[in-house]
Amino acid sequence: MDLINNLAIGFGAAITPLNLLYCFIGCLLGTLVGVLPGIGPVATIAMLLPATYALPPISALIMLAGIYYGSQYGGSTTAILVNLPGESSSVVTIIDGYQMARNGRAGPALAAAGLGSFFAGCVGTLILAAFAAPLTEVAFKFGPAEYFSLMVLGLIGAVVLASGSLIKAVGMIVLGLLLGLVGTDVNSGVARFSFDVPELTDGIGFITIAMGVFGYGEIIMNLGKHEDEREVFTAEVTGLWPTMEDFRNMIPAVIRGTALGSMLGILPGGGALLAAFAAYTVEKKTKLRPGEVPFGKGNIRGVAAPESANNAGAQTSFIPLLTLGIPPNAVMALMVGAMTIHNIQPGPQVMTSNPTLFWGLIASMWIGNLMLIILNLPLIGLWIRLLRVPYRWLFPAIVLFCSIGVYSTNNNTFDIWLVAIFGFVGYIFIKLGTEPAPLLLGFILGPMMEENLRRALLLSRGAWSVFVTRPLSVSLLAVALLLLIVVMLPSMKAKRHEAFVEE
Repeated sequence: MDLINNLAIGFGAAITPLNLLYCFIGCLLGTLVGVLPGIGPVATIAMLLPATYALPPISALIMLAGIYYGSQYGGSTTAILVNLPGESSSVVTIIDGYQMARNGRAGPALAAAGLGSFFAGCVGTLILAAFAAPLTEVAFKFGPAEYFSLMVLGLIGAVVLASGSLIKAVGMIVLGLLLGLVGTDVNSGVARFSFDVPELTDGIGFITIAMGVFGYGEIIMNLGKHEDEREVFTAEVTGLWPTMEDFRNMIPAVIRGTALGSMLGILPGGGALLAAFAAYTVEKKTKLRPGEVPFGKGNIRGVAAPESANNAGAQTSFIPLLTLGIPPNAVMALMVGAMTIHNIQPGPQVMTSNPTLFWGLIASMWIGNLMLIILNLPLIGLWIRLLRVPYRWLFPAIVLFCSIGVYSTNNNTFDIWLVAIFGFVGYIFIKLGTEPAPLLLGFILGPMMEENLRRALLLSRGAWSVFVTRPLSVSLLAVALLLLIVVMLPSMKAKRHEAFVEE
């Protein structure tokens, strides 16, 4: 009964005209950034963070959440029609989705992605609603030692699940932790790592790093590509609805993808991306029905399963953020930034101190998923036209918007130069094949880890044994150590590398 009462509070808050408007804006923007290659949800949310200052907290979070799960929908459109991943988790959708489009079946491929995403999004939100309250109760048992151990586990999980080299992922985490130390030490009041630059005594702004590394970095990379590399889809999309045979093939795939995505989305380090790869791998290992198209040649299961998995993962990634205050991926780290802007401390106390915001955000996800299915299928023609906009018109608008957003946070031109520097750094990371998302997690969790470490040591009078004598803390550290040992095994290293390479 509590769940029904809580959801009633949530829907009461989410269906106000203002919140419905911002939910629609978020879903529309999310679909748009998913469709347009090179502009991901991280860059978009980073750009829009300053704009949320003037909004009520619940409206701001509803809009930003809509951008996140909306981009998971939009990314599939580009993957299927143009053979480009509009969003990183749509990489796997390309394999069979584009082949279906080439075979004249773009309509059923887009419908499979949309319907699978809608089902998975609704299930993911239901899981979030059902598990939020019990997990919050557990979170109240956490002290400083437990929080420190949990953050260590989160960072190690991010390293394990980050695509590419383990060494590079560790390097990104460490760099993020070091950048988080820049500024004035809370305890002593002494400036650290500011190099006598007055603007750095307050630390590096979260928006500055996020916009530079993700926004400007992506722009520089896209400008480095020749315009001819951007393929344009000119064929007409006809016969949108899948056949009965398509439904028979895709329904079990959608259910499997949703289950996988719901579990993996909770994990730190980009669960939605891992879920999409895992779902595709599972489908390939599932026996083909008689007369079914082989994988890689346009199998509808190869579209439905990963799209369901990444949407379910996008919804359940809110669980650790809302219940424990721990961001499991770069987008959730930005959500922490948005909550901080509105003086909301992420963690278990959000549910008790601000139930309208907590349950309103959850309820808005169902409304958002319904809006997305209505937005995506009828507007396919519009998205195709958008894909033909030359990038030379698109990027100056993005740069201008970024600069205005960064300047408006502190009214300081130093921040604009800092974003440009981080943009160049982000471009170097991309060229080196390094995933920058762990850097953002390290930057967010670094100061929180330091604070909880100091607090735990103060309470234990300097005894480091506090981390291994408390049962919950030692259990979390043991899981972190086990994860590290398992991933260092040669057989696991090979399997991990295989998982992140699409065929």
